Amino acid sequence: MTDMAGPPTPSPGTPRVLRAMNDRAALDLLLAHGPLSRTRIGKLTGLSKPTASQLLARLEAAGLVVATGTTEGRPGPNAQLYAVNARAAFAAGLDVSPQRIRAAVADITGTTVGEFELPTPGRRAVSVVRQVTDALEGAVKAAGLTRGDIHRTVIGTPGAFDPSTGRLRYASHLPGWHSTTLLDELAAVLPMPVEYENDVNLAAVAEQRLGAARGHEDFVLLWNEDGLGAALVIGGRLHRGFTGGAGEVGFLPVPGTPLVRQVVRANSGGFQELAGAQSVPRLAKSLGIDTPEQPYAEVAAGLLARAAAGHERDERLAGLLRLFAQRLATGLASVTAVLDPELIVLAGGLTTAGGEPLRALVQAELAELAASRPRLLIGEVHRHPVLRGALESALSATRDEVFDTSR
Repeated sequence: MTDMAGPPTPSPGTPRVLRAMNDRAALDLLLAHGPLSRTRIGKLTGLSKPTASQLLARLEAAGLVVATGTTEGRPGPNAQLYAVNARAAFAAGLDVSPQRIRAAVADITGTTVGEFELPTPGRRAVSVVRQVTDALEGAVKAAGLTRGDIHRTVIGTPGAFDPSTGRLRYASHLPGWHSTTLLDELAAVLPMPVEYENDVNLAAVAEQRLGAARGHEDFVLLWNEDGLGAALVIGGRLHRGFTGGAGEVGFLPVPGTPLVRQVVRANSGGFQELAGAQSVPRLAKSLGIDTPEQPYAEVAAGLLARAAAGHERDERLAGLLRLFAQRLATGLASVTAVLDPELIVLAGGLTTAGGEPLRALVQAELAELAASRPRLLIGEVHRHPVLRGALESALSATRDEVFDTSR
């Protein structure tokens, strides 16, 4: 009878496992440092030259590293350099909003090799499955690949898919995404593993891997753009909550605004009404600041950018920045009291527009309102942070699978 269980899993400490650990350490060093010589890899890993040579030969045979040139121009004999084979695997990420779907493909080194944006207004007659596949196909074609080349895809959306029902919650403003069969339908047409994550959580992944939260394992990312939400990272891991709703701080009741009831149906709550994008034009008008008639998220970002640039010369602009900072700090005080984070990252279009002047004001206000005093930083991943986080998440899982040489 054929043994369908496959080969036995090697025990920790066996030569195969130790070789795999050394292989992964070398691959991670090549990702972090770029091309390295055999000697340099040996020094960084603590391996002897013969062992490092065997490791590189093994990885080259497996298609995971390639020779990329020599150390010309340095003292001594030229040495062969090795790098991760960028084409060893590819991963994709999607950032979904009511207005558009952004898609991108990255090679195993993290370099983006294809991007595509699909506008979605007026496309309600087009199924979500079609929108997702069209967006992904656009990025795949831009990369010169086929869908079958993609090892894994991560899709970021507002709200979260409830793990018990598979249904999207906390995002009533995202049309077409609330069918209980949607995930099964997407799984049936996409030829790779697909994961789904809250968009703000993915922005936090990007900041933890590439931005302001590098080196931090306990932090909160407050996102303020079209909506207001947070990502909670505790002990280095995202905290999602029982239904995936951890961090939906826009629903938080706060002083300074009437209680909002039926918050999911209203798609708003106290903190959203107090410090969301819709609050900024109202504050500006109350201070006598001219406010253009545009979508409020665009108006809010423009007003806060003006206030950040001109607050030292114009008392009205200074007042706008100060009042908005007080409102942000009001909600953050509750978050701080519950989580006691080491760091709070302010991200999204509104907080980025307010920049350092806004950050400093929120920091000062929070020191008055909260018992603990986390450090506040402005997010550093400015270009499509949700999409970048989706790619980083997909790449992390892809590397764990592709770089595992113990199989």
